[in-house]
Amino acid sequence: MRIDIMTLFPEMCDTVMSESIIGRARKSGKVEIVCTNIRDFAGNKHNKVDDMPYGGGMGMIMAADPIYNCYKSLFSENEPKPHLIYMSPKGKTLTQQRVVELSKLDRIVLLCGHYEGIDERVIEEIVDEEVSIGDYVLTGGELPALCLADAVCRMLPGVLSDDLCFEEESHFAGLLEHPQYTRPAVWHEKTVPETLLSGNHAEIAKWKRKQSLIITKQRRPEMFEKIKLDKNDIKLLDG
Repeated sequence: MRIDIMTLFPEMCDTVMSESIIGRARKSGKVEIVCTNIRDFAGNKHNKVDDMPYGGGMGMIMAADPIYNCYKSLFSENEPKPHLIYMSPKGKTLTQQRVVELSKLDRIVLLCGHYEGIDERVIEEIVDEEVSIGDYVLTGGELPALCLADAVCRMLPGVLSDDLCFEEESHFAGLLEHPQYTRPAVWHEKTVPETLLSGNHAEIAKWKRKQSLIITKQRRPEMFEKIKLDKNDIKLLDG
């Protein structure tokens, strides 16, 4: 898979995507991540990419041409148009389900806005979807783009050591993750649940499922309502 990030801060994005698991995945060729500077397509000697908004208002707006020209430089006329996602607080909130869907594409392009936003006309011209990582506003689209890229990369074959690494995580199956423990078995007089020390894999699996159900019900009731409980789940919750 290839992920392109269109940004005013390519060094920032490239640095983050070169660390830890994602960095190793890039080096091994499991994913290609290319960060392109929108300023390189400004078309003026000062590399200016913003201008005052029509109709007045605070701040500046990113102009259409630099964004459009940057995007068009990423693929030739003979190549299919890559799926372009604009990171925007007005977009649909990113979910794990959407992350999995995006991971099945051959290529995605992430557009990072800045200032007070970007010219609406370029959104209408090239953007396929707008995505938000939450109901708050950040200085630019770089951090949301990095979050999305990280989440997608983790779903790619071979990036994690085993599918179980993400299949048991929060949100993957519509549940929040169960509590986790490591050594020592006793810390500050707090002990690891006996079931996890038993070696009984069937009972451990039941414990993990029960804890995930309880935590999801308590902390994210709107998620819990969407879960299709089977008779074993009901038994666990009643036990």
